[in-house]
Amino acid sequence: MTQQTPQVPQSQPELAEVRNFRDVGGLPTVDGRRIRHGRLYRSGHLAHATEADTTFLAGLGLHTIFDFRNASDIKLEGPDVTLPGVRNVNIPLTDPADGAEFWTMVRDGELDQLRVMLGDGKAAGRMAHTYREIITTRTSDHSRVLHALAEDSVPALMHCAAGKDRAGLSIAVTLLAVGVERDAIEADYLQSNDPSRRYKVRRSNHSAAGMSPEVMELLSPLFGADIDYLTAAFDAIDETWGSTETYLADGLKLSPATRERLRDRLLTD
Repeated sequence: MTQQTPQVPQSQPELAEVRNFRDVGGLPTVDGRRIRHGRLYRSGHLAHATEADTTFLAGLGLHTIFDFRNASDIKLEGPDVTLPGVRNVNIPLTDPADGAEFWTMVRDGELDQLRVMLGDGKAAGRMAHTYREIITTRTSDHSRVLHALAEDSVPALMHCAAGKDRAGLSIAVTLLAVGVERDAIEADYLQSNDPSRRYKVRRSNHSAAGMSPEVMELLSPLFGADIDYLTAAFDAIDETWGSTETYLADGLKLSPATRERLRDRLLTD
């Protein structure tokens, strides 16, 4: 039997200075329902949103914006624009001190240093490790987000810096909790690789040497969405809790009643 490609919404607005924005609505669940449109959004940071971007975002009727950036990210990019009547909740999913030296190297390092630190699969390995670590160590944070969504926080927008890693995992965990098909979760995650969505690489040296094809190739695993990273997160769930259901119940402390409220908030009838 041929498996159908999961339906992932394709018609999404492109905002001028908010990368990777999309409505997660339309994704299918294993029991035949779908994520409602206009209930759950994801994006990169909102710090540089233009006036038109801000007007669009303000018109979404958002209740809560979850910002998963840490203090270093916010210092680098700036705080989110203010949207009238919207609650902003900052839940850093990475420690500002963790990897600060590494990301300084990413911005400032010379080619030889980048080869040593990122070559031979090291960049991809670091990303997979980060995904596993967030899943296994940030259960209280993800639990907080899901309980908030179940109570009163939708429509909601989740974002980090690029909108693919910390926000990507938080979206994936939310979709798992309401029973979205894994293939659909993966397809949504990989949309972050669309050229118009990818996070812009920031380098101190903007010369031809500083932004050479080899430099960009070495940095690419850090700035792209790779299915191996998401698989590492799912594998960590299975290895740590034995199953997704146990992860949701014991790891994230989601009761059946909370999960039902979450489904009522996010899913079609």
